[in-house]
Amino acid sequence: MSVHPDVRAGDIVVASRQAALARYRAVRLQSEALCRPLTIEDYGVQSMADVSPPKWHIAHMTWFFETFLLKPEQPGYRPFHPAYEYLFNSYYNAVGPQYPRPERGLLARPTVAQVYAYRRHVDEALARLVERAPAAVWPRLAALLLLGINHEQQHQELLLYDVKHNFAHNPLKPAYRHDLARSNAEADGTGWHFFAGGVHAVGHGGEGFAFDNEGPRHEVLLGDFRLAGRLITNGEFFAFIEDGGYARPELWLSDGWATVQREGWRAPLYWEAREGAWRIMTLGGERELNWDEPVCHVSYYEADAFARWRGQRLPTEEEWEGAAEPLPREGNFVEADYLHPVPAGPGARRPAQMFGDLWEWTRSPYVPYRGYRAPAGAVGEYNGKFMSNQMVLRGGSCASPKDHIRASYRNFFYPHQRWMFAGIRLAEDAP
Repeated sequence: MSVHPDVRAGDIVVASRQAALARYRAVRLQSEALCRPLTIEDYGVQSMADVSPPKWHIAHMTWFFETFLLKPEQPGYRPFHPAYEYLFNSYYNAVGPQYPRPERGLLARPTVAQVYAYRRHVDEALARLVERAPAAVWPRLAALLLLGINHEQQHQELLLYDVKHNFAHNPLKPAYRHDLARSNAEADGTGWHFFAGGVHAVGHGGEGFAFDNEGPRHEVLLGDFRLAGRLITNGEFFAFIEDGGYARPELWLSDGWATVQREGWRAPLYWEAREGAWRIMTLGGERELNWDEPVCHVSYYEADAFARWRGQRLPTEEEWEGAAEPLPREGNFVEADYLHPVPAGPGARRPAQMFGDLWEWTRSPYVPYRGYRAPAGAVGEYNGKFMSNQMVLRGGSCASPKDHIRASYRNFFYPHQRWMFAGIRLAEDAP
């Protein structure tokens, strides 16, 4: 984890304990607001092993602050329940064993009311810690608090992924919310944008919060390249389907082709052909597919096969960051209240949709930057131990909080996964 001496969280400078506590409370309230449309019955559903029930997310976000701040730093702190360390530990082996992830949906108890009581217990104790901690230890506590705040924002996004998958698994296709915004924009022509190669600095530059995997900042040598002006649309991806894309092994990586055969993929996740029309599941319920919207819920394997079919490729993460770093951090984030990618609209002099809408697959494996060292202790398990067999995505999504995203942010998923908001931007070597 990298923290500027002023200790920053997104665009908000945590210059005082009061500001830090206000930031903490705002993010905590946002998590609960995201759960407000849910019924009690929704809180315990787990539709697949990668999904966690909403109740587990709400408890785990609280577990993080209890485990890494209150237990070691608050003198005389009494845990809310001795079994919660086991039940709500996600993957921190240095903390102790974890309840099996695929079985989180079997936890009828604690109740939802007890989980929210757990949150209140921890919130009250954390406020006391922030207010009373000695000045000498406050900078270290502030850094851990910022990590916990950003961790909670990550789980806010995961919560929406998981609710969508849970609801899509239900034959009733219920809506998470019926009042989500809708866009009437149309996708403009793709367009291409040239970027000069040479030596470029990538990685977090030291201003503001960053996760440890975003650094250290270092130089890379890039060739001249071009990026597509927007994300690939549903209509463009459907042309790949109609051309037999899912039935042509020459377009697929070996592992990708094996996955297509094993899973029976014939279209992106949540697409369904019914009564002569293609429909898609959204957080606003099921609706007819909009051909101008960016194609989403595609795996790395699908993104790579589509790029190969088009005679192009996916960008490297260094190319993506070099193109995105000078751009304003604007886009369709969770605050826009679509909770779904929207068409790019008219073309522009710079690439559209670089931030928000969808996480963009890159062709880069998730590996450490030169000089990276994982932090010591259990917190060092946050990112570093996952640097194997996963691929990097960039840019944030329609479910990401705006102040949580930056050009250096490295998201990562396994290449077969597609329940997250992930899409495709093409790249090519410049002549």
